[in-house]
Parts: sequence; structure tokens; C-alpha cells
Amino acid sequence: MGIVSINDALRLAQEADLDLVEVAPMARPPVCKLMDYGKFKYEAAQKEREVRRNQTNVIIKEMKLRPKIDPHDYATKKGHVERFLKAGDKVKITIMFRGREQSRPELGYRLLQKLAEDVQELGYVETNPKQDGRNMTMVIGPHKKKAEAKAEREAQKAAATQEPQPEHSDLGNIEAEVTQEDVQASEA
Repeated sequence: MGIVSINDALRLAQEADLDLVEVAPMARPPVCKLMDYGKFKYEAAQKEREVRRNQTNVIIKEMKLRPKIDPHDYATKKGHVERFLKAGDKVKITIMFRGREQSRPELGYRLLQKLAEDVQELGYVETNPKQDGRNMTMVIGPHKKKAEAKAEREAQKAAATQEPQPEHSDLGNIEAEVTQEDVQASEA
């Protein structure tokens, strides 16, 4: 429409049964549009909701270890870390030192390096090991994003439900035959 006085713009909006909405107040002259403001607010809220729905929340799972962990316990904790990484979550590994263990941080460092090597195919070291008071921490991030891991799990579930189940109708006949033979043998 070009540059129009405020009174003319308000009159045009009233005639069209629309609202006069200021779009760019800092521009000289200010830019306004004729639109249905309620509809505009509703559509903006819908877009914002859609953006929030598609947003992925990064969850950091934490696994706590001790420097002198038993091999079986280590394997169990490593299994949990692998499960978290397969699900697309980041994992924060914390080594807790107590007493004189604090004077040997290299034990914790070696344990974290070993764990990083063991889960290397599922994740990468995002934050290198660092001492923080009595604890040493390291963050491992997954190679797959959370959405990719979720889509993969859904595809596996769908494939598992489509596999044909073996039929067991013949088993009933076999059992019936065996019981008849048993009856005949017992009568003789």
C-alpha cells in the first residue's frame, strides 16, 4: 500500500474487518500489516509447539565406579553404559576416590581409558577425564542421535511383530497318539 497515515490505515483495517498490526516498530516509518491478529497469534503458537515437539532433549546418564572395581562389576557397569549409548543418551562416568586412593589418580585415569576403548564403537569421548576434588569424570557421547536410535528401535519392533510364528497344531496330534499307545500297552 505504501506510506499511509495512521488514520487512513485504521480506516482501511476497519473496512476490511481486520486488525492493524505493527510488524517492525523500529523502522522509519514503522511497518504495519492488515491481518486477523487472533489468527496470527494462533498460528505463531502452533509453530512454536511444533518446534518444541521436534526438539530432542539431551539426557545425561551417570555411571559411578570405584578405582578398585571387580572385573564382573566392571562388565556389568560397561553393559549399562553400552545400553545408554545405544539409546542415544550421553553418559557421564564418575570415578569416586576414597582415602588414600586420592593419591593414585592414574588408576582412575586408566580405568576411564579402558572403558572408553571398550565402548568405542558406540560412542566417543566428549570430555576427557579430569579430576574434580574426590571424583574424576569423563563424558561419552553416542555416535547416533537420540531420534535415530529411537527410529531404529521402532523398526526392530515392527520387524519382530511381522515374523511368522511357528504353528503348534501337530504337537496336539502327536500327544494324543502317544497317550493312545500308552493306553494299549497298559491294557496288554
